[in-house]
Amino acid sequence: MASANTSWSEENFSCCICLDVFISPVTTPCGHNFCRTCITKFWDKQVLYKCPVCKELFHTRPDLRVNTLLSEMVDQLRTSVRVKDQPCVEPGEVPCDVCTGTQLKAVKSCLVCLISYCHTHLEPHQRVAGLKKHQLVEPMSRLEDRMCKKHNQLLGFFCKTEQVCVCQFCTETDHKFHPVVPLKEEYEVKTAQLGKIVSEVQQMIQERKRKIKEIKDTVELSKKDADREMVDGVQVLTALMRRIEKCQDEFHRTVEEKLKSTEKQAEDLIKELEHEIEDLTNRSSEVKQLSHTKDHLHFLQAFRSLKDPPHTRDWTTVEVRPPSYVGTLWRSLDQLKETLNMEMKKLRDAELKRVQQYEVDVTLDPDTAHPHLILSEDGKQVHHEDVEKNLADNPKRFTEYIYVLTRQSFSSGRFYFEVQVKDKTEWRLGVARESINRIGEIIVTPEMGYWNIYYSKDNLVFNGNPAVCLPLRAELQKVGVFVDYDEGLVSFYDVEARVHIYSATGCTFSEPLYPFLCPGRYDYEGINAAPLIISPVNQTD
Repeated sequence: MASANTSWSEENFSCCICLDVFISPVTTPCGHNFCRTCITKFWDKQVLYKCPVCKELFHTRPDLRVNTLLSEMVDQLRTSVRVKDQPCVEPGEVPCDVCTGTQLKAVKSCLVCLISYCHTHLEPHQRVAGLKKHQLVEPMSRLEDRMCKKHNQLLGFFCKTEQVCVCQFCTETDHKFHPVVPLKEEYEVKTAQLGKIVSEVQQMIQERKRKIKEIKDTVELSKKDADREMVDGVQVLTALMRRIEKCQDEFHRTVEEKLKSTEKQAEDLIKELEHEIEDLTNRSSEVKQLSHTKDHLHFLQAFRSLKDPPHTRDWTTVEVRPPSYVGTLWRSLDQLKETLNMEMKKLRDAELKRVQQYEVDVTLDPDTAHPHLILSEDGKQVHHEDVEKNLADNPKRFTEYIYVLTRQSFSSGRFYFEVQVKDKTEWRLGVARESINRIGEIIVTPEMGYWNIYYSKDNLVFNGNPAVCLPLRAELQKVGVFVDYDEGLVSFYDVEARVHIYSATGCTFSEPLYPFLCPGRYDYEGINAAPLIISPVNQTD
C-alpha cells in the first residue's frame, strides 16, 4: 500500500474545494473526502447539507471523522514531496526546527514563534490569518537571543543611552527615561554609518599594510647593515690576524737568528779549540818521543825547536754569551699595538660616520630656559649671564638650574646632534624625558629622567647612580650625542678626536626625549663665558 501511495501524484490526494493536498481529511457519509476546514466552511454557508461532489442531501449535518488511512497516505505524500523538492540543511545553514528525521533548510524564521521553518512547515503562516500577522525574517539561528532575558519579550527597541536592545517592558521600566527607538530606525542609522566604518577599517588596513612594509623595509635595512658590518668586521679582523701572523713570524725569525748567531760563534770557537788541541797533542807526542832518545846530538837539535810552545789564543777571556731576548716580544707587541690602534681608529671613524647619518636639526626652546640664560635668535647658542630676566611664569621653565631644552622631541627611532664646547671650563649636556621636574632641586640621573655627561675643571663624568668617571684624552672641542630610542641607548662622542666617550645601555624610554644643554655659570672675570653651540654635522672632519 505504502509503495503504491508514494507513486501517486498530489492530484490523487487533493481536496476538490481548496484544490490543495488534504489537511486533516474527513469522509462524508457518501464516501467523498474533504479537508475538515473546507467542508465545515462550505456547510456553514449552506441551508441544506449536501455533498459538493455528488450533491447527495443529508437531513442533518453529518458528524465528520478523520479518515485515518487517507491522512497517513497524505503525510507520506507530503514527506516524499518535501524531501524531493526541498534542500536538506548544509553546514552553516539554519535548519527547520519542526522537521523530524531529515532536517530541511529553513527559508524563514518567525520572530513571534521564535521558530525557523522550511517551505512545508511555513505553509500555515502563509494561509492562516492569525499566523500571517507574525513577523517573518530571513532564517536566523539562536532566535532565543532575540528575547529579553528579564521579561521574556521580543527585543524590538534600541536604547540610545546604554546602546543595548530592549523589549517593550524595558522601555516602561529600567529604560523609561532613556531615548528609545524601534530597532528598524536604529538599524537605518547604523547602516548609514557602515560606510564610514568600512572606510575607517580600510584606512586601518592600509595603515597596517604600510606598517608591515615599514617593518619589512627595516628588516631589509638591518640585513644590509649587518652585511656591511660583517664585511667591515671581517676585513678588520682579517687584517689583524694577518698582522698577528706577521708579528709572530718576525718574532720567530728574530729569536731564531739570535740563536743561530750564538750557535755559529760557539761552533767557530770549538773548531779553533779543537785545532789547537790537535797541535798541542802532536807537540806532546813529539816531546814524549824526544824524552826517550839517547842520541845527545839529535836531542839537543830537536829540543831547540820544541822549547817554544805553538801559537795559541788566550782562552781565559773568551766566552760564548747566551743571546738576550728581553724586549723582543714587547717590540713585536708594540708593532701589533700600533696596527691595532690604526684599525681601531678606522672603526671609530666609521662608527661616528654611521651615527652622524641620523643628524637632526634642533633649536633651543626659550620657554624652557632658566631666566639667567641668553639664547641666540636662531636658537643655536646659549650662555649664562648673572642678570635675571623678568619672564612670565611657565610650567615648562627651569627655575633653579640653568638648563634649557630644545623645541624638538623624539619618541622613536634614532637621532644625533653635536654641541661645540670649545673654550668652556664647565658644561653639561645630554637628553631628558618630557616629564622631568623643572622646579626646585633636580637630580640629574637616569632614574630621574636625565642621561648626560658633565665637565668641570678637567674632570668628565657620566651622571649615573653611581657616577662614572670618564678619561680625557685631550681638551674637548665638540661633543656628539647619539640616541637609539628603541634600543635604549645613549652614546657620547669626542667629534674632533673621533673617539667614543661613553654609552648608557639598557635604558628604558616610554615618553618623548628632549636634547638639553647647560652652559655652566661664569664669573666676573669672564671665565666660562663662551656659549654652547649646537653645530651642524661635518662628516668630513
